[in-house]
Amino acid sequence: MDLKRRMKDLADQVRTHRHRYYVLDQPSISDAEYDALERELRALEEAHPDLADPNSPTTRVGAPPVEAFEKRRHGTPMLSLDNAYSEAELREWEVKWRKLAPEAEPRYAAELKVDGLSLSLRYEGRALVEALTRGDGETGELVTENARTIADIPLALPEEAPERLIVRGEVFLSRKRWEELNRQRDERGEARFANPRNAASGTMKLLDSREVAARGLSFLPWQVLREAGDSEDHARAMAHLAAWGFGRMPAHAEGSLEAVQAFIGLQAEARLKLPFDTDGVVLKILDPEVQRRLGATDRVPRWAIAFKYPATQVTTTVLGITWQVGRTGKLTPVAELEAVEVAGSTVRRATLHNADELARLGLKVGHRVFIEKGGEVIPKVVALVPGEEDRALPAPAIPAACPVCGGEVGKADDAEVAIRCLNPECPAKLTARMLHFGGRAALDIEGMGEALVEQLVASGRFEQPWEILTLLDEPRLGLAYLSGLDRMAEKSAQNLLEALSAARTKPLARWIHALGIPMVGARTAELLAEAYPSLGALWAEEEARLQAVEEVGPKVAAALRAFATLHPDLPGRLASLGVRPAPPPARDRGGLPLSGEVAVVTGTLPTLSREDAEGLLKELGAKVTGSVSAKTTVLVAGEKAGSKLAKAEALGIPVRDEAWLLGLRMAP
Repeated sequence: MDLKRRMKDLADQVRTHRHRYYVLDQPSISDAEYDALERELRALEEAHPDLADPNSPTTRVGAPPVEAFEKRRHGTPMLSLDNAYSEAELREWEVKWRKLAPEAEPRYAAELKVDGLSLSLRYEGRALVEALTRGDGETGELVTENARTIADIPLALPEEAPERLIVRGEVFLSRKRWEELNRQRDERGEARFANPRNAASGTMKLLDSREVAARGLSFLPWQVLREAGDSEDHARAMAHLAAWGFGRMPAHAEGSLEAVQAFIGLQAEARLKLPFDTDGVVLKILDPEVQRRLGATDRVPRWAIAFKYPATQVTTTVLGITWQVGRTGKLTPVAELEAVEVAGSTVRRATLHNADELARLGLKVGHRVFIEKGGEVIPKVVALVPGEEDRALPAPAIPAACPVCGGEVGKADDAEVAIRCLNPECPAKLTARMLHFGGRAALDIEGMGEALVEQLVASGRFEQPWEILTLLDEPRLGLAYLSGLDRMAEKSAQNLLEALSAARTKPLARWIHALGIPMVGARTAELLAEAYPSLGALWAEEEARLQAVEEVGPKVAAALRAFATLHPDLPGRLASLGVRPAPPPARDRGGLPLSGEVAVVTGTLPTLSREDAEGLLKELGAKVTGSVSAKTTVLVAGEKAGSKLAKAEALGIPVRDEAWLLGLRMAP
């Protein structure tokens, strides 16, 4: 293919995908795939300017506005940003702009790039009078009434704000609200939103603002348009907006390029714990005078750039659907995928959870789908690529028998969604239980990987996960047995025996979790370990009294008693195998600042993750629970606190912030 034809083909593809993305809200490729097309087109145009089309989509931003709304021109074009994908590209950008302003100090503001819909707000007399979408960068859609429904867009600014102001930022939807909307669409038989960004964009283009209000959109500002002579830098401008009623980016920094690169590294994982999607970090030169001097091209400002993280959502093709058997016998459908890079790793499989999810997605072999990792380790299928649902493909079959042992399958009761293998001797169950037993969240036995466990189960020597400890009865024989397995050298076998020996004195909470008791996860195991001094005491407890333990309800208590009844001699058996679980460390909490308090953490805190905040509360003597109740004595709340905050306020529970918590830690 000659260069001119390739450039035309790329331009046509970019136009098509922009139209699907900005106007139809039905993207058929991932952001990363789109970026690759645009980058290739731009590179070819830069290398061969004589062949470049003056009407190329790279000279414009977004797509033409939709016809349903009145269209208005932006007073100042609403430009896009250049992207960087490595530290080297950021350094190249810095070198490039410093050639135009060599005496300027290279200091930057850095903020997370929220994945949503860009919006420009105009205030006259400190009142909101206009809201425009980005549109094509020159002309946007007038969506003022819809913008008025967004809680964190102030309708009026305080007296200290300027009379006239233009604020630009991002409209977005939290992942929780996105999931709720998709559940509602599932119930109505409507196509799912592929991601929160699509949901936010589609919502802002609804003609009925009452429907928009019901969706629960949010807004975060990222720019104030300054008048000539205004010397306020970006960081101070954002602080003023926060004081005037706007939200503030939960993670931001300022400093040299090295400082913001460190910030980018820290946020690569931290951002995945936020309640909304982000896809990068935006760097802006702090000094407004330098910004004015550098100006912009017809497409992007020269004083800002977006660093993009590896994509967490991509498109690929379903090659097949297989069924896995878990430790409780649950059959889980798994999509076998055409290999694709997601968040820095190659993905070939994605969980589909259960048969109902398979039906809800309408998924068939051959479909193109969106998959994502986000904050999860295990990739999942989010939705079909729009238009795929119309393809005539055969529906996947639900197993009539266990795919591993051939045994009968069914549901434990009529209310259950999951299909399970009903054969108590299914080897797949034991394999999954042994993997859980030695897994990182349980006993963390190094060396108990899938390949080894499958051989242990196939040998027929073990009927329960804990029976692997019998290898320690005669260490010499245990070493010989393990060394005889595939890919198990004597050194590896010895290391495993040492890990098994060390596991016998792991904390009681880990042992309770490792046993694989249905409905007892790591958190519940911790609470049980605090309430009972030993496995024997837990095994002897009555079902009704178990419910007195925090977060143990009737179903969990019944599951505990059923497991204890099925394995009545387990505490004694483990003791005979040398298991001596370590009880929770005794602490004298009487002198701690939060002794006797029952605390809950909710919302997004400025600097602490929820896990860090809960850990600090425990260090200060508080008991931490996951839900607000009459027993709660303090709620630590951040942004977007939601229903837990409302419930705490209704119950009269004191509400504190991160500063209060950090102050207690610093107190002498």
